[in-house]
Amino acid sequence: MNSITRRRFLTAGASGAIGLAAYHSGRAEPNLDGKALVAITLDLEMSRNFPKWEDTHWDYEKGNLDDAAKKYAVEVCRRVKKTGGVAHLFVVGRMFEQADVTWLKDLARDGHRIGNHTYDHVNVLARKPEDIQFRFQRSPWLVEGRTPEQVIVENIRLTTAALKTRVGVEPAGFRTPGGFANGLADRPDVRKWLLDQGFTWASCKYPAHPNSAAMLEPKEEVIKGIVAAQEKAQPFKYADGLIEVPMSPISDIGAFRTGRWKLDWYLAAIRKGVEWAIEKRTTFDFLAHPSCLGIVDPECKTVEMILDLVKRSEGRAVVVGLDEFAKRAK
Repeated sequence: MNSITRRRFLTAGASGAIGLAAYHSGRAEPNLDGKALVAITLDLEMSRNFPKWEDTHWDYEKGNLDDAAKKYAVEVCRRVKKTGGVAHLFVVGRMFEQADVTWLKDLARDGHRIGNHTYDHVNVLARKPEDIQFRFQRSPWLVEGRTPEQVIVENIRLTTAALKTRVGVEPAGFRTPGGFANGLADRPDVRKWLLDQGFTWASCKYPAHPNSAAMLEPKEEVIKGIVAAQEKAQPFKYADGLIEVPMSPISDIGAFRTGRWKLDWYLAAIRKGVEWAIEKRTTFDFLAHPSCLGIVDPECKTVEMILDLVKRSEGRAVVVGLDEFAKRAK
């Protein structure tokens, strides 16, 4: 990645905003009624156990995205755009401390959505300081004297500020680090924090589903259980008005870290999930991390398979950002 110049830094915010505005104003709102909605979402963060299994230091620098992860994200977005769709990215705010974010500005200008994923990849459900993030366990003085709520709220606010400053766009939604089987159903306080910061929707729920023992091929009942979980991965509205846009299992982390799957096993599971969504004319939120998927699937076979399934649907499905999922929940 080339270093960003001072002149480009000073003008990047305006150009990013103009580019995204041009994307929206240059196209009519499509009619998505009766269509399956498929989203390709990428969490821009580093992942423990990748690229080498013994890699655990990323827990303390989740936002220090390496060049390989950036290039993979750009390649996925290129492939999605080529088919007429957009990808949805969720960025950990510490990444904006890097010298050059030109690649992300370019993705914004291409119309890809960029959401808030907190500044330090914090656990938004934490009630004790030591549960917020590994970084704060090692360096407790960073949060000393503050409550978990204060730390988490500031983490969200900082990422929004960083995204506006470095890319020039408002965050397109919020995604919690980690997903929760009940979403935020039991945490109206967290929902209020998000609503207070202007978010109308958040991606927090990751339905429970079966998995295989590590390094064993998932049996038919495991795949069926993953597909069945898609029913609980559909957008809905909480009582206070915040819209939940769940993540669809199985994530790349669930497959390649927890299950230690082979790529072919993963492709089979994702195919079944997308086919189910297309058949039911519902939604599928594909969840992946370039720092993980880029290692196990360098040829983008998974993304290409999803795009091909949408193409073969003959208009019954479309690749969109998660903002369209949120509109459906309204």
